[in-house]
Amino acid sequence: MRRDDRDEPFDDLFREIERMMNDMMNGADVNFESKPGADAGFGADTHVDVHDTDDEIRVIADLPGVEKKNIELECDGKTLTISAQSEHREYDERISLPRRVNEHTANATYNNGVLEVVFEPADQSSGISLE
Repeated sequence: MRRDDRDEPFDDLFREIERMMNDMMNGADVNFESKPGADAGFGADTHVDVHDTDDEIRVIADLPGVEKKNIELECDGKTLTISAQSEHREYDERISLPRRVNEHTANATYNNGVLEVVFEPADQSSGISLE
């Protein structure tokens, strides 16, 4: 027997609770977006944690059902974009990082459905001498 969305009357409520919790978490902005024509996005299946210490910024994301070869990562220093594709879905997730990172120092691992990306914080802005 195939379930449809009407069998899950609390999905909207849980999504709203998740949105409100994200809003309360130190202003962390985690956007869950799926590409057109996809089933549910990462938000339905994925949990993302961002840890900020003095030495590093660590992003941990659960990506159930995704193979390593189908994951693409991009970072502009402020936002990490995770694009992934499973057999049934395509996802794009943008995570606003708590502070600027040096994207060139990123180290990413993927093991048993868990993606971990570690960044070094970017050096502070340097002063510009005016001559």
